[in-house]
Amino acid sequence: MHMSNAASQSIAVIGAGITGITTAYNLARRGHRVTVFDRHPYAAMETSFANGGQLSASNAEVWNSWGTVLKGIKWMLSPGAPLLVNPKPSWHKLSWMGEFIAAIPRYEENTVTTARLAIEARQHLRRMAEDEGIDFDCEDRGILHFYETKQEFKAAERVSKLLTKGGLERRAVTPSDIRTIEPTLRGSYYGGFYTPSDFTGDIHKFTNGLARACERHGVTIRYATEVVSAAAGPDKIVIVSRSTDPVPEGTPNPAATDSFDKAVVCGGVMSRHLSLGFGDRVNVYPVKGYSITVSLPEAADQQAAPWTSLLDDKTKIVTSRLGPTRFRVAGTAEFNGYNRDIRADRIAPLVAWCRLHFPGMSTRQSVPWAGLRPMMPDMLPRVARGRNPRVFYNTGHGHLGWTLSAATADAVAALVDARANG
Repeated sequence: MHMSNAASQSIAVIGAGITGITTAYNLARRGHRVTVFDRHPYAAMETSFANGGQLSASNAEVWNSWGTVLKGIKWMLSPGAPLLVNPKPSWHKLSWMGEFIAAIPRYEENTVTTARLAIEARQHLRRMAEDEGIDFDCEDRGILHFYETKQEFKAAERVSKLLTKGGLERRAVTPSDIRTIEPTLRGSYYGGFYTPSDFTGDIHKFTNGLARACERHGVTIRYATEVVSAAAGPDKIVIVSRSTDPVPEGTPNPAATDSFDKAVVCGGVMSRHLSLGFGDRVNVYPVKGYSITVSLPEAADQQAAPWTSLLDDKTKIVTSRLGPTRFRVAGTAEFNGYNRDIRADRIAPLVAWCRLHFPGMSTRQSVPWAGLRPMMPDMLPRVARGRNPRVFYNTGHGHLGWTLSAATADAVAALVDARANG
């Protein structure tokens, strides 16, 4: 990575998830003085904690289509469906859904753009892991999408053409190919698509490894520090923060005030709230996803679990093998505001799916998790300058934060640099 010729600046990065840490790393490598704020005591404790694990250009299709809207309405009425919408209206949810529908005409263009970005992100991510010696249980075994019916397969064929337009190489596979690619998978299938260049890894391990690399490169990471307010003036950014560490009763917890040349908002689902403080509107909505991490302690379980990453299009469930002893299964989209509860009725279908497709693998030890994906109505990440030229955004990656952030971090760092003399 190149050192920029722009003068070194002090830059605040708000958020220590995958986007915040990749952004901080890019800015530090360009010679800037970077401070990261995160309310958790460690990096990657929210949406970057236990996602599906896929680095998947093959999953770049945006959701903005009338088909999704109709499916969504049908799913709203059936428990255990891949989508759950809390029917209680809120202005945030209604405005988001209105903008989601308004983006339907750009479905093809946005899908191609996302695929291109995902492909570009791969080399950035691999280079960071290599340069900094980060082990993140990476598996280079491609991603297999499988379909039970001809109708589902035909719909996928249309999406595949768009992904190919974006530069992705993938191939249609027969039921016998599916058995060869992943011998442990049970069930009968009409066909599938296999994308050999996609891969998987543990986002939490990667982000923490990169956070340690950031600190080696001189980045200050202020963990357990909540941003109370952030304001942009003509000549500086002022951030007021407070420790989130527990303190004995009666002990004061004073706020600290710091000023910076610039700020990059990488706040996940909190980005909307942060953007309002800067006079911008970034309409991120929290879309909850669930996962289970199945422990594979016995040799029999390890043999019965798949190594190839899978995507079951019908249930919208994805899987990743994270090393020999862990198997991650993730899915569902829940529109329920900033609610972080782990619901038993959303975890049960993930366990049932494992029992159906991998009957020989024990699910006795599985850890449930839920995270809020920061989703923009047009499904594209918001990588942009704010109204104030000292403010930047790298947020709203939805379900593709792991897949796209290495590219968007590079893009936002270039934007910050481009204005270095401004």
